[in-house]
Amino acid sequence: MGKLAVRALRTVLVVVLAGTVFVQALMVWALATDPEDGSLPLTPLRVITILGMVSAQAALICVWRLVTMVRRGTVFSHAAFRYVDVVIGAIVAAALLWFAVTVLNAPGQRADPGVTVIMGGVGVAILGVALIVLLLRMLLAQAVARDVEAAQIQAELDEVI
Repeated sequence: MGKLAVRALRTVLVVVLAGTVFVQALMVWALATDPEDGSLPLTPLRVITILGMVSAQAALICVWRLVTMVRRGTVFSHAAFRYVDVVIGAIVAAALLWFAVTVLNAPGQRADPGVTVIMGGVGVAILGVALIVLLLRMLLAQAVARDVEAAQIQAELDEVI
């Protein structure tokens, strides 16, 4: 991974992380100062938003760590799995939180249930992203196994020579 790509990705990660912290601060402020008007269950939606930002932040931090491992050439190790696992967990948590938003929003959509169906579809799509990352984790596992195997073969060749 080139230096420019790493800098660009890290810049994006910092901007998104700052944005999530800003949204969290706004939601905490709203929880403390803005009463519900009764049209929507605002308190649960605000709490879900805060939790959603936490899941996004966890994923962002893990991606940062994985980029660091790529730059150091250590990504093909067992240490990378814990970061990938956290990313998968954060995506699944985000999907579950989205389904919670869908359930909270559904009573207001009785006249147009298509909105609820679309929101449910978005939740399924988020779970699909988690499955894609799981697939990438399996590819990483294969790459790590091949790397270990190559190191063993190299050690055996070094002994022969």
